[in-house]
Amino acid sequence: MRTNLILVCTLLALSGCSPDPEQSPGAADTASDSEDMANLEIARLYAAPDLDGPSPRGVKISPDSTRVTFMRGKETDPLQMDLWEYNLADGEMRLLVDSTVLVPGDEALSEEELARRERLRIVGQRGIVSYQFSPDGERLLFPLNGDLFLYDLGSRETRQLTDTDAGETDPKFSSTGRYVSFIRNQDLFAIDLDSFDERRLTRDGGGLIRNGMAEFIAQEEMDRYTGYWWAPDDSAAAFIRVDESPVHVAERFEIHAEDFKVYEQRYPATGTPNAQVRLGVVAPDGTDLRWMDIGEDTDIYLPRVDWFPDSRFLAVQRQSRDQQTLDLLKVHARSGESRVLLTETSDTWINLHNELAFLESSPQFIWSSERNGHAHLYLYDNDGRLLRPLTAGDWDVVDGARARSALLHIDEAGDRVFVTGTLDSPMERNVYELSLSGDAGPSRISKEAGWHMADFADSGEFYVDSFNNAATPPQLGLHRADGTRIGFIEANRLDASHPYHPYKASRPSLGFGTLEAEDGQALYYRMLKPAGFDAGKRYPVIVYVYGGPMGQNVTNEWSAGFNEILARNGFIVFTIDNRGTGFRGTAFDAPLYHRLGEVEVRDQMVGVNYLKSLDFVDPARIGIWGWSYGGYMTLMSLFTQPGVFAAGVSGAPVTDWTLYDTHYTERYLGTPQGNPEGYEASAVFPYAKDLAAPLLLIHGMADDNVLFTNSTKLMKALQDGGRPFDVMTYPGSKHGLTRVPATGEHVFAHILRFFQQHLQ
Repeated sequence: MRTNLILVCTLLALSGCSPDPEQSPGAADTASDSEDMANLEIARLYAAPDLDGPSPRGVKISPDSTRVTFMRGKETDPLQMDLWEYNLADGEMRLLVDSTVLVPGDEALSEEELARRERLRIVGQRGIVSYQFSPDGERLLFPLNGDLFLYDLGSRETRQLTDTDAGETDPKFSSTGRYVSFIRNQDLFAIDLDSFDERRLTRDGGGLIRNGMAEFIAQEEMDRYTGYWWAPDDSAAAFIRVDESPVHVAERFEIHAEDFKVYEQRYPATGTPNAQVRLGVVAPDGTDLRWMDIGEDTDIYLPRVDWFPDSRFLAVQRQSRDQQTLDLLKVHARSGESRVLLTETSDTWINLHNELAFLESSPQFIWSSERNGHAHLYLYDNDGRLLRPLTAGDWDVVDGARARSALLHIDEAGDRVFVTGTLDSPMERNVYELSLSGDAGPSRISKEAGWHMADFADSGEFYVDSFNNAATPPQLGLHRADGTRIGFIEANRLDASHPYHPYKASRPSLGFGTLEAEDGQALYYRMLKPAGFDAGKRYPVIVYVYGGPMGQNVTNEWSAGFNEILARNGFIVFTIDNRGTGFRGTAFDAPLYHRLGEVEVRDQMVGVNYLKSLDFVDPARIGIWGWSYGGYMTLMSLFTQPGVFAAGVSGAPVTDWTLYDTHYTERYLGTPQGNPEGYEASAVFPYAKDLAAPLLLIHGMADDNVLFTNSTKLMKALQDGGRPFDVMTYPGSKHGLTRVPATGEHVFAHILRFFQQHLQ
């Protein structure tokens, strides 16, 4: 491989490359300070071009290290995604596939695909929203409009692989690249790319049986979006068979503008039966089906499945229903026999992870565990014997996005492991190098403070870094393995050509700090102040809250969203990460166990009391708003702290935890049968009678995540108690309605008007 030559060519030819490789593009231009300040409107958040500038998504380095590919929205429509490449040999950026050429009109997506996108938090995006390289790096596979397409990088031709009304989902290349697999009508299929013959690998899918598919709670709560995995040698595919027959049938209403739909949904509400899962292995021609022994207890979860490198064994993670035990099983793929390699236990709950990686030259693997209070890496042999810890200390090995692994690259020959973590600050994600032998601790290689998401070339000689911080819009840089930046693939300079440039001079100021929780732990906060801030004035404040488990909000990241709009309209916007919001270790999370909405509110009050101590804050004009768990926190704060907040906005809140699903709710509260007091105390209804401030309640009327019933129950309780409140509902909209331009713009405009009315 001519990797070094490629890097030299890239250094000379990379578009947008700065003469000083360490110069931050976010700080490139300061001339705008003398310009008139433009007013950033809500509509501009959804308009083209994207306010953040060109922001590549789904960045991948080809297996042959010749190109970097990514998805990017059109300049005229940021939500219409196309497939692009940056060619490392010639330094050219080019469009590979224009999604609107392949499908000129509106896409026709199945309900399954729409639900899958909702789970992936990409609702509203259109076109090419996912893709995969073939193992040889010569072809790209992607779904579009319910069918599958194969793009040849050599000929630059696109071949349509399927043309059906059923809709294919979760397409993959097999491990060697001989097959393309996918799900259709709840069964697993494969296409032999030598003959293009299509084969059906499972045959009983349909109705309550789903083969090779991630069940609802796996997608929504376990960050597992697939239900099948190819063996490294393509000799077989492992798959999960989901039987939903034990799951209770619930009627779910989706209310649209002109009609309504009633769904008889198998929804695993907390304390009720889950779907039954089995793990099978099948040959690529659909024969030789075998079932694996995953234990006698069927009331379990299978959050992760992998193959050992020899294709003879499966590595299966089995989680107990109470989520206090996680076993790593070694399962013989032919006999189905299994044994436990290692077991993790907790007195509260175990957070799932994606850090399992097998070494190539040694029969060993790397595994993540929070057994000592923080997420760290450990080296085991393939029989489950612990060899040594690889990281330790008061920090976490964790990535910056859902479903990604913090274990970036293993260089066995060079005795190096590259990871993402929080060693320098829990508000950041930096890239670190450490030794596989344990001889050297972590050494930071990412240079700029902020949020780094790195993707290493298979050779390990270079990586692509998707980086941003509070002052720098998202940029895509190319780096040597020691962290030295060679240049930018997408510099995204905040200069006169940048979409945000007209608003730069009037940008609110941002500050960070820490406060102390009652147990002495640090609570990180951030504060947005309006441009032209005058410390001699008293300002209204809006507390923006999420507050839920793994819901970190206070980060050193670029943001040009609705909270900035609030600050531009004269509000200080304050956010504090209470205990439980994750990525700070088990002691930071554990106080939430078996009671929600209590510790979180107390920590939010630490922030409010700090605000009240500031001379420039008007303590009589403090509001609060949040979405989802943040909507729940808004309600609990208003109800349990009467007189503190002058107004609140609650979006899509959970109000009754018995209405939420098994895996999420039982992780923190246990079951309603085992912890009835905790469920009652964690609901909003015991406290609703104490509402004394103006409340705006917002919910999508087709929400299949936090069911609309949560809000209708609250409406009735407030009405019965004679408590006035405002409400705004959205017919046909689901949980992510703020990501959709039409509804999102209306939501934010209504929230702004509400706070202007009650706080200004």
